[in-house]
Amino acid sequence: MNNPLIFPIVLQIIGIIIIMAEIIIPSGGLLTLLAVAVLAFSLYSVFSAVSMAAGFAFVVADLIIIPIVVMVGFKVLAKSSITLKSNLSSKLGVNAQKDSLRPYIGQTGVTITDLRPSGIATIKKERLDVVTEGKYLDKETPIIVVSVTGNQIIVKEHHIKGDDA
Repeated sequence: MNNPLIFPIVLQIIGIIIIMAEIIIPSGGLLTLLAVAVLAFSLYSVFSAVSMAAGFAFVVADLIIIPIVVMVGFKVLAKSSITLKSNLSSKLGVNAQKDSLRPYIGQTGVTITDLRPSGIATIKKERLDVVTEGKYLDKETPIIVVSVTGNQIIVKEHHIKGDDA
């Protein structure tokens, strides 16, 4: 039972277990550093206590086993109960765009805050977040909704007829 290969093999197994733990537990890389240290000490032990041939055999085994462990770990993690399995869809009530904003196109209103280029305006007696196409507008400036893109209401200054501005 005084085999010099037992200690490095145990260290290799511990290193692989630590790599699997790193996949599951977010440690900010601390477990990875620990795994690298354990595996490096295992390789040092083999090269110094056993032989160069055994050391190179361990290196080749690590180059094969560690990537396989990482790939299998991520596949198992993807199927485990700790990951998000539901897909977001409109059937679940998730919408990327509000259809309710479309009726505002062509409506007029007044800015409540300065638009630099975003801010708040009143349109159809509702307070809404709006954005200009890059132009700065002062508070209480008349505006008109020119388009709706995604969840943004895009406005521009509205010149009322008879206004010499």
